[in-house]
Amino acid sequence: MATSEDVHSSYDEPIGTGGNREDLSDILWDISPTETPGIQALGKGKATAVYHEHLTDALEAAADNQNVEGSDASLVKAASRIRMGNYTQIFRKNASVSGTQEKVLKGGGIKSEMAYQTGRRMKAIKRDAEYNVFGRNNAKAAGTDLTAREMGSFSAYMGDENGAIALPGSSYSTGDGTAPAGDGSDVPTAGTGRALTEDIWKDALEQLWIQSGGNENIIALCGAHQRGVISTFTGSGTRYVTAEDKRLVNSIDIYDGDYHTVTVSPDRFCLDNAVFLIDGEYAKICDMRPIHSYDLAKLGDSYRKDIVWEFTLEVSNPRAHMMIDGLLTT
Repeated sequence: MATSEDVHSSYDEPIGTGGNREDLSDILWDISPTETPGIQALGKGKATAVYHEHLTDALEAAADNQNVEGSDASLVKAASRIRMGNYTQIFRKNASVSGTQEKVLKGGGIKSEMAYQTGRRMKAIKRDAEYNVFGRNNAKAAGTDLTAREMGSFSAYMGDENGAIALPGSSYSTGDGTAPAGDGSDVPTAGTGRALTEDIWKDALEQLWIQSGGNENIIALCGAHQRGVISTFTGSGTRYVTAEDKRLVNSIDIYDGDYHTVTVSPDRFCLDNAVFLIDGEYAKICDMRPIHSYDLAKLGDSYRKDIVWEFTLEVSNPRAHMMIDGLLTT
């Protein structure tokens, strides 16, 4: 039955051209992922120069040690400490809002457009930071007046013989056991890609235990595909059962190995062909300028802000970590 001709309906007052108001929720739905488990797992430090340095040391190998009573001391010169460093990198985004947009009544529960846009860009910088630390194979670079400084990524300090499980057929550029420089010279050359297996996983944990007296509890950082592979491991893994429905969650969250207890953490911004085994006590995010915003000079009828974060990655001792690289992603 049609509406009577004398009935004034909502169709006579359409939103936009009529008198009815729109029904716009005060909730703004944004499901863009903002988790950054990698940089959150690392320690916090401070940088006071654009090139941040630190020292590493190592004991000599254990050996036979017996001496004749009353014999003279046999002096052995100690090995030099090793200085390592990385450049600070400037992460930057900006927000610009017209004077009108700042004042109009907005939906989605937004009171201030500038505050909302500033918050969005801070989250975006945080994602960029995670990607630059764990999602790139990037060598450090000093920069110039025309080119930006770049920090070496985590993988840049995993080359040489200091914390990498090499690909079959690959080779290291130096092989002398010294600390990696972070400049790309120590990264192993490409070899034959391989699927991640539990044997490779166990080999990496064993090598990490042999070379490092760090913590038993470490984190495994990996992308979606490698996370799924780890969940198929049949070793000593802890699978949680939900109390509500008693269902077995078919994924390994904690792998209790022979040498380490590993918390497996998927990371959307991590290299998809690698797994990082990280001891968070021996790597830091070192701020020179913590993330902050400041007003730019007013330009016409608008408001502008710059959002800046300057920091560097300190891989305090590369041998406290392990990187399994060259993994297949399908």
